Amino acid sequence: MRLILAVVLAVVMSLAPAFALEASPDPAGVVKNTFGKVIIVREGKRIEATPRTLLFEGDLIQTGYNGRAGVVLQDDTIISLGRKSTFVLTKYRYQPNEKDYSLIFRLLRGTALYISGQIAKLAPGSVRIETPNAIIGVRGSQILIEVG
Repeated sequence: MRLILAVVLAVVMSLAPAFALEASPDPAGVVKNTFGKVIIVREGKRIEATPRTLLFEGDLIQTGYNGRAGVVLQDDTIISLGRKSTFVLTKYRYQPNEKDYSLIFRLLRGTALYISGQIAKLAPGSVRIETPNAIIGVRGSQILIEVG
């Protein structure tokens, strides 16, 4: 019996580092609401977005012809996407205990309403919005962006 327990323990211990490497990062936020077709592309996989779908750094969100989505990030930033929009959460860091803040997103197409959260208040230079034609540095505000 002890030999079996020792073997099982050895196997579990040898697998522990592999599981630690595959642990998912902390979510950046959550989809608060959707209307119509909303898709998240994560690591090449398409996921239908619904309320409470978690969002992670690197996620691409696409709204359909009649789609809309509301997103709330961990720092209380609010992003509302209009129809036919393509949005990428390029970089997201919100770790107040370590004073590590960064929010970079790209709006490739469509419309987005951005309402700043804690990152813009705590580290104003850490928020950047990118579009195909411009880069916007945000110092804490509300911005409506439209990309044709």
